[in-house]
Amino acid sequence: MATKRMASGFSDQVMGLVKSLRADAPDCVAAGLVDMSTGMLLSYETVETHPPEVLDLLAGATLDLFQGRTVVMIEDVFKERRGITSDQHFFQEILVNSENLTHLFVRMNEQQDVVAVVVCRKSVNVGMLFAQVRRVIKEYSL
Repeated sequence: MATKRMASGFSDQVMGLVKSLRADAPDCVAAGLVDMSTGMLLSYETVETHPPEVLDLLAGATLDLFQGRTVVMIEDVFKERRGITSDQHFFQEILVNSENLTHLFVRMNEQQDVVAVVVCRKSVNVGMLFAQVRRVIKEYSL
């Protein structure tokens, strides 16, 4: 099924996805994509400027949330107990509330090592945030 926002190359798809997340997520102040296999922030858009070291830390923090040592150990225990041999990860979405912001981290459906990060004002309607982010991600086949 072709998507209406299909871009030509991977880089174009990444930039298009980030732009769409930034535009479509309610109360969004920043959006980005993290490649957890390389630990790199692939692309981002934000309403404010941030120090480069903060952006670098975002990629590492995302990796820790989804594939930190303890998280992987928990997944391995559950896989063993359930007889699962797949390398599919259990944690697909993580919502983090800070003092002023809501951060949503979502694994891409097909590329499990790519995580979309959307940061919104704390006043965001969380249900609408999930719905919009899931809709946008579904339109892109990364």
